[in-house]
Amino acid sequence: MPVTTLDATTALVLIDLQKGIAALPTAPVPAAEVIERAALLAAAFRARGLPVVLVNVTGGAPGRTEQARPAGEPPADWAELVPELDRQPGDLTVSKQGWGAFHGTDLDRELRRRGVTQIVLGGIATSIGVESTARAAYEHGYHVTLATDAMTDLDADAHRNSVERVFPRLGETGTADAIRTLLG
Repeated sequence: MPVTTLDATTALVLIDLQKGIAALPTAPVPAAEVIERAALLAAAFRARGLPVVLVNVTGGAPGRTEQARPAGEPPADWAELVPELDRQPGDLTVSKQGWGAFHGTDLDRELRRRGVTQIVLGGIATSIGVESTARAAYEHGYHVTLATDAMTDLDADAHRNSVERVFPRLGETGTADAIRTLLG
């Protein structure tokens, strides 16, 4: 279902728009386009006095996986948010150690403290951090809206699967422009 409405207490949550991840090859949308749309959304939310949450990942879950993890230490600025987001003093910043922004963080408490009932999500990677956060937000009882052109993945097929098959079961989808229009 295309995005139809935004609650009066909607927050924007942007996942892993940080230097190390934004530098990776993304598909189907180049990271620069995602960052540009996310920055426009952030500015629109701030202009209306709505919460902006900037999430980065600074570690990973310790479990074994079949897919090899990168070896060595990431560059010193790997987890720094991209400057295009124009981080403001009123923005909430969340650092996570796994895929989703709710697990092991105080995100839910901070959103509830602000009276948030709905979140708009964007970021990198669609099928990992964005989808994990969307699933948890839905399970926490938030209305979920996904800005599908303000997200991308490391794999175009994984992105499409999330957007076409998973997200419609978790909330509403729409473009960043459609969401900004609903903000008024």
